Amino acid sequence: MARGAVAVSPVRALAGGAAAAFLLALTLGTLGAVAWRADGLSGLGAADWAAIRFTLGQALVSAALSVLLAVPVARALGRRRFPGRSLVVALLGAPFILPVIVAVFGLIAVFGRAGLLNQASAALGLPELAIYGPQGVILAHVFFNMPLATRFLLQGWLGIPAEQFRLAASLGFTPAAVARYLEWPMLRAVVPGAFLAIFLICLTSFAVALAVGGGPRATTIELRIYELFRFDFALGDAALLGLVQFAVCAVAALVAGLVTVPKVAMAGLDGVAARWDARGAWLRVQDNAVICLACAFLLLPMGIVVLRGVPFVAALPTSVWQAAGASLVVALFSTLLALALSLSLALWVARGGRAARIGGDIISGLALTASPLVMGTGLFILLFGWTSPQALALPVTALVNAAITVPFTLRVLAPAVADIEEAYGKLAASLGLTGWALLRRVILPRLRRPLGFSAGLAAALSMGDLGVIALFSAPETETLPLAMYRLMAAYRTDLAAGAGLVLVVLSFGLFYALDRGGRADVDA
Repeated sequence: MARGAVAVSPVRALAGGAAAAFLLALTLGTLGAVAWRADGLSGLGAADWAAIRFTLGQALVSAALSVLLAVPVARALGRRRFPGRSLVVALLGAPFILPVIVAVFGLIAVFGRAGLLNQASAALGLPELAIYGPQGVILAHVFFNMPLATRFLLQGWLGIPAEQFRLAASLGFTPAAVARYLEWPMLRAVVPGAFLAIFLICLTSFAVALAVGGGPRATTIELRIYELFRFDFALGDAALLGLVQFAVCAVAALVAGLVTVPKVAMAGLDGVAARWDARGAWLRVQDNAVICLACAFLLLPMGIVVLRGVPFVAALPTSVWQAAGASLVVALFSTLLALALSLSLALWVARGGRAARIGGDIISGLALTASPLVMGTGLFILLFGWTSPQALALPVTALVNAAITVPFTLRVLAPAVADIEEAYGKLAASLGLTGWALLRRVILPRLRRPLGFSAGLAAALSMGDLGVIALFSAPETETLPLAMYRLMAAYRTDLAAGAGLVLVVLSFGLFYALDRGGRADVDA
């Protein structure tokens, strides 16, 4: 990162300022537009309070279960070496870019009324399990976030120096002593941050609640906003709930930012840790069982989608393929916009000093705390009169998808841009490289890997999004996730499985192609 006072060129300041203004308009501006259109805010009703309580409750339970279940999985992966371990670790990243509606379909196939688990329960004479309701929402959130928590914790376990385990072995530490003196301090440092990050993600749940929630007992704030817009057109109530959600998420984000995750105060030689404390047969069996259960939990729903979808891909109606084309266009446009916004902010932040860094984090974080549904509604209110609102469904979806992706892509690009500025900034200045020449010859060639990863991430997230499009689309305008949801709602599960398979292939294909393109060797 550039140290000391470094002049920010007018072009960088203009681009960064434009990106910041664009994000502020999409978050705070649209929220203000909805409140203005509502002619004042009404009070919260009983259903609104129920949605707030359920949102907070399910987020607490989902985050707690995700982290608790991730602890044994991360510990097993941290102390075992086996063929395919890197593949298992890579699998843990798959749910993050897996389209939500596809994952929900797979979970219903396993845990639903006619799912595998209930079929086995019926054979054993056990009572039936129900997936619809609060338990379904929490189950889906654990499916998505347990792997994320495992990745957080695994980094903590791998951060414990090998020398510490060697010293523990020489001192005759038992597994319990290793857990107390080496593993517990790491968990105490990492768990709060992981818990709060997942809690924040679960606060803004919409697609999961739409698919397996609903009703008085399982309606999140996002779903309640959707109901108020879609069925009651109660803009005042929806705007107030949007403000409540914004406040709740802002407080959670602030707490997450204040809960710094101190680094484990140990240093080593970066060697691979040999775990003498985990050589017992019982611990080996225990770790293998935990890893197998975690893999089954993640792979079974996805495997069912693939197996059930393959025979019906060819039978998909033309409308589904048109929806797939619309999703690709939306995802590519959203990706380009997200990269432009993130890169502009990253270049501005790299030379803007501490105040610019804090400002960039706050502005990008607003997209996580604001409701995508409120963003979309605000855009329609602002643009109403210029054209048909339904005609803008796809462009608005692309804009909102880009905004909610920026917090992730900025966190990938900003550190990389800062490193380049620190390593090459003075040399480039001495050679008189500025503006476009600096960007083309110095920065962009060294950003290919993070740019490729960011593009793949943004494209996959946009491809699987089921948010704004569900609210405003006309019957003849739909993206692939919406087409799949409509097939599920019509009980055409075979075709829904086929659409889900196409959606998975396109999402992971986009991620792989863009990330792979960014991994090409840099010749600069």
